[in-house]
Amino acid sequence: MKNRIYDENLYRFDTPQPSYWEATATDIAVDARPLQGDASCDVAIIGGGYTGLSAALHLARDYDVDVRVIDAGHIGWGASGRNAGFCCMGGVGVQRRDLIKMVGIDNTREYYRSQMDAVELVRSLGDSEGLDFQGHGSAELEVAHTPRAFARLVEDHDISTQQLELPSELFTADEFRERFYDSSEQYGAVMSRPAFGLHPLRYCRGLANAAVRRGAVVHEHSEVLSWRKSDDGIHQLATAGGTLKARKVIFSTNGFLPEGLRPEFYARTLPVISAIIVTKPLTESNRLAHSWLTEQLAFNSRRVMNYFRLLPDGRFLFGGRGHTTGHREGELATYERLETTLKSLWPSWSKLEIDYRWHGLICMTGSMCPSLGRLDEDESVYFGYGYHGNGVNTATWTGKQLADWIGTGNSPELPEIVKGLARRFPLAGLRLKYLQLGIGLSLWLDRRR
Repeated sequence: MKNRIYDENLYRFDTPQPSYWEATATDIAVDARPLQGDASCDVAIIGGGYTGLSAALHLARDYDVDVRVIDAGHIGWGASGRNAGFCCMGGVGVQRRDLIKMVGIDNTREYYRSQMDAVELVRSLGDSEGLDFQGHGSAELEVAHTPRAFARLVEDHDISTQQLELPSELFTADEFRERFYDSSEQYGAVMSRPAFGLHPLRYCRGLANAAVRRGAVVHEHSEVLSWRKSDDGIHQLATAGGTLKARKVIFSTNGFLPEGLRPEFYARTLPVISAIIVTKPLTESNRLAHSWLTEQLAFNSRRVMNYFRLLPDGRFLFGGRGHTTGHREGELATYERLETTLKSLWPSWSKLEIDYRWHGLICMTGSMCPSLGRLDEDESVYFGYGYHGNGVNTATWTGKQLADWIGTGNSPELPEIVKGLARRFPLAGLRLKYLQLGIGLSLWLDRRR
């Protein structure tokens, strides 16, 4: 597929990532098969991640729509099976104070109300569809890495509670150490709700099987190689094994969006590599060494941030931004950097062994907000993408909005900031240069403390 930003190493659809999630979800098989021959449906969904599977489930269950999902890899091959399992509020690429400056307080408040709904949607789907996604924890922590960063968190706490009316608690460094953990970069924190952790691949596969139980058909290992629309208004999605015809299409591939399929989507996204390592299970002495007392999700306040959580089996997950080429050499260097950073934050874990290493893509947009809608040029094409590393709930919610739109024939009431295609990146061929400059500046600012 042409127009891919990164090295082909990132697009090996036939090769699973060697992740902790892949290793611990082998008991959940997905009722999916490659597309063979010609098939047809009312709605075809390109992308078998949270957006597409949520849309398929809600279309089939709530509206009895004939729907098929088609994915280039196995179900959960992309970001929906690789992320850190943070189900929490976010989805935008800017701080709350900056979002208010961009779009105003009313639009920001409306957006975060939808984010709270999105977290609860994931929880409710777990209950209603019996999804074994191993949820745990009840909040998310943003941990200040410097005293100056804590001052910014105090401001964010005030904005969250006073202007956005969000549940938020503030902890000084001493309060945080007593309740959560200690590290070499811990100067207090803000705790936000609602939030919880889950096993992302188990959730993804559970969504797929729930959609199939409700009547959807799922095709994996079926990369869409061409997409055309015939004179009679029927979309034809061609794969190596066959052709899927549909009256409507949902395009929901997020960071792995194949820009060559439709010109309307070219240069609308900036995929960013993120990488994760997972340790062997922590011993009791490991935990005591840094007073680790929490199962809450956490990330630090660095501009090039790290995110981390203690998993239910006692392993420690630690992630951060990756390299900017996609090459295997850069991938390995990223894992080494993550391990070095982890052990500098918790020095007593210097001999802790790493069992799993993997990487994937998050998706940013030019507007720094999710993008959800229907093409003006072709009202039979719907889309949802751009979750800025917060796709578990945002993508699930987006899929439901698209399903409701198609199922009812009426546009749902959406937050203003997510409506329509995100603006194109100018000089699209230089997107990686933008990213490299942005990361370099952010690292410099982090070093200034």
